Amino acid sequence: MQPKRIKLDISGVIMVDKPLGYSSNQALSKIKWLFNPKKAGHTGTLDPLATGLLPICLGEATKFSSFLLESDKTYEASIKLGFKSNTGDSEGIIESLNIEQLPSLKEIEETLQQFLGHQEQLPPMYSALKFEGKPLYEYARRGEEIARKKRSINITSLDLIDYSDNILKIRVVCSKGTYIRTLASDIGDNLNTGGYLIGLRRTAIGSVNVVQAKTLDLIEATENEERDALIFPVDKFLNYLNEIKLAPNEEGAIKDGKTLLFKEMKEGIYRLYDQGNQFLGLGTMDSHGYLKVRRLLSLSCVE
Repeated sequence: MQPKRIKLDISGVIMVDKPLGYSSNQALSKIKWLFNPKKAGHTGTLDPLATGLLPICLGEATKFSSFLLESDKTYEASIKLGFKSNTGDSEGIIESLNIEQLPSLKEIEETLQQFLGHQEQLPPMYSALKFEGKPLYEYARRGEEIARKKRSINITSLDLIDYSDNILKIRVVCSKGTYIRTLASDIGDNLNTGGYLIGLRRTAIGSVNVVQAKTLDLIEATENEERDALIFPVDKFLNYLNEIKLAPNEEGAIKDGKTLLFKEMKEGIYRLYDQGNQFLGLGTMDSHGYLKVRRLLSLSCVE
């Protein structure tokens, strides 16, 4: 009988370039096996048919996973025109619409412009959103349609990368909660051709690019003593938030759970650092300039 592996007290973020065919949970399980952390979780689920940047939080970094999701995401998506899919992607039942003429390049560019900005998007039935404790895809597989509420999203950039035959390749920068499968279907509908997603790659989360990520094979091939170099500090993913550098007395007060007053500071969430530029955690500033703790790293991680 093999001895039980002792979980390691390690914290930070592993940037995985998720391969095609892997679920996000499978990628997480692989990282757990390789690094053996006390705690781990992925942020921003990618479907098995999608590839690209998947941050996996270890240890104390899991406290901040919800904040990592707030950054805009960048995707490259391929859409096949002239067809419809009941799932919005290539896993569904595909129906040919027998389109006689495909849209021109000008028509496509004009259509893409219509999807820019703040808008309401209806989540697809084939999604992991819950209804009465069950994911929507379970109802969809039984042929049941559940009423869903539209969700507010924002598409800040939508560019045409390539258009060849009936395949449209686009680059999208969007807010959290945006379903690219739904966007692909909606673009096809607006072009009067139909369309479904045949490829998706997440290339960035905020300012962090997939070129900084490593494949699971490369991570596994890295020697154990060198794997720590693959762990990034969690605040690398939080640079969309403004920062406050605390004086020693302010740092002590924050760690004791006290509220600090900062005049002429805007309301919002801030990254907190000590005088040595060590990340301490996050604080929330109210409209009157009072700062209180939102999330803190444990003392063992900042000393």
